[in-house]
Amino acid sequence: MNTEKPQPADGGEGCLVGALRIPVKIVALLVVLPVRVVWDLLTALGRLLYRHVLAPVLTHLVEPLLRALGWLLTTLVKLVFVWPWAGLWRYLLRPVGSWLYVHLLAPLCRALHTYVLRPLALLTWRFVLVPAGRAVIWLAEAAYRYLLRPLYRYVLAPLGRALAWAWHVAGLITGALWRALRWTGRMLIARPAAQVYRYVLTPAGHLVRAVWRPVRDSVREVRAEVRRALFGTPPVEPARSRARTLGSTTAAGNTPAPEISLHERQG
Repeated sequence: MNTEKPQPADGGEGCLVGALRIPVKIVALLVVLPVRVVWDLLTALGRLLYRHVLAPVLTHLVEPLLRALGWLLTTLVKLVFVWPWAGLWRYLLRPVGSWLYVHLLAPLCRALHTYVLRPLALLTWRFVLVPAGRAVIWLAEAAYRYLLRPLYRYVLAPLGRALAWAWHVAGLITGALWRALRWTGRMLIARPAAQVYRYVLTPAGHLVRAVWRPVRDSVREVRAEVRRALFGTPPVEPARSRARTLGSTTAAGNTPAPEISLHERQG
């Protein structure tokens, strides 16, 4: 059965809309058609001009002219900025620099190294660095012999041995104290508590449990009798409904179940 509601049909156009649509279409056709014709003619004319006039002019006249102009500008830049400096470097600066280095700077550097720097380095090594190194070595040996070794032998080593002995003795004392505290706690707390639990609390618990069970049963019986006297015996559920299995709606059998007393249900 189709339950969807039928969609209402579109309403018809009015008389005014139908009367105005035809003149509007005629006017639009008379205005748009000439414009589209003119646009198509101009587009075709432009394509013809580009294909047969502008493209040949660009290909055979403008591009060669631009390439020639670029080559001319490149040549002028080279003539003005590149070639003069390259010639100056190749034919003037590099030969003059080579001659100055060979005949002036190299002999001057060799003479400075031979007659100034080398003797100065030898004098510095012989009369400054070697005596300074020997003095440092002598000071280090004297400090080790007369300061560090006596300090280690007569102060640091005995102090370390004393600290090690004190640490060992403190460990022995701490161990003895811990053993004494553990023995005292075991004798004064743990053993009396175990004796109290074994010979006092356990029998008392058994006695309380033995007394409490009859009292609890008596209280339950009295409460059941009072409830029966006040409210009567509640209806017993039929055995058919009690014997149904979990998830089943049928009884397991038709045999009636024995009645259960109120005292047994309360227990």
